[in-house]
Amino acid sequence: MLISDLPVRERPRERLATLGSSALADRELLAILLGTGAPGAGAHTLAERLLARFGSLAAIGRAHPSELASVTGVGPAKAAVLVAAFEVGRRRGGADTAPTVAEPADIASVAGPVLRGRTRERLLVITCDRANRVLGHDVLSEGSADRALLPVREALVAVLRRDGQAFALAHNHPSGDTTPSREDIEATARVRRAAVALGLRFLDHVVVTDTSWRRVPGH
Repeated sequence: MLISDLPVRERPRERLATLGSSALADRELLAILLGTGAPGAGAHTLAERLLARFGSLAAIGRAHPSELASVTGVGPAKAAVLVAAFEVGRRRGGADTAPTVAEPADIASVAGPVLRGRTRERLLVITCDRANRVLGHDVLSEGSADRALLPVREALVAVLRRDGQAFALAHNHPSGDTTPSREDIEATARVRRAAVALGLRFLDHVVVTDTSWRRVPGH
């Protein structure tokens, strides 16, 4: 969907003007910086591609211009704008510090911008270092309106690929009901056992909706 297709009150610039920058999701902030999209993809889509590729705003801010430009639809000009914006933030003393996962609420905070507003279930793995600082996140699967698969092997591979020491899981329920399913609980237990076997710390698993979140029990 193009930004111009959204109702005026839901467009990033208008939301920023009325609600303030802190109310915007990561992809909305990126969409404002990008300004325009590319053939076949709006600015929101380009923002999602950047987040999917690099995992977080902090990682995007550390990326080389050529890495940013290589994302389909971004190109050198938009990459230069992004690099300049993050550099301005650094020079004014803005913290470029990755968030830390200390409790389930932190997982929901990191995962929320990626999972909210979706019409299909999406499963996210959040990789952390030894001190539980977020190194990045990866979308593991995207399913139907009421189910996303939890591929255990792919989750662990994603963590190891980022040289992680710990990780968390999050997925959304488009229905708005945060109640974990039996499959959610059983699959989470399998992930925990596999993590122990590889010497990784499994932090937690949460279900996220557009308005709330809940920890998946039993692990």
